Amino acid sequence: MSAQSLRLPKSLHDQLRELAQEEGISVNQFVMLAVAEKVAAISTIEYLEKRAQRGSRKKFLEILKRVPDVAPAEFDKL
Repeated sequence: MSAQSLRLPKSLHDQLRELAQEEGISVNQFVMLAVAEKVAAISTIEYLEKRAQRGSRKKFLEILKRVPDVAPAEFDKL
C-alpha cells in the first residue's frame, strides 16, 4: 500500500475527524472509503454510458410494442 500526503483546510480536517470518530474508524480509513465510493460512482456512470451507446431506440420500441396494454395489478397502482 502506498502512503500519500493530503493537505486539507483545518475546518475540513476538523469535520473529517469528527465524522470518522462518529463512525468509529480512523481518518485514513474514512478517506479511503470516501475515495472508493467516489471511484465506484464514476466507474458506474462510465459503464452505463458505454452500455447506452450500444442501445438501439428502434429495437427498444419494437420490444415495447409487444408489451400488452393492460391495467396494472392493484398492488402496482400508485
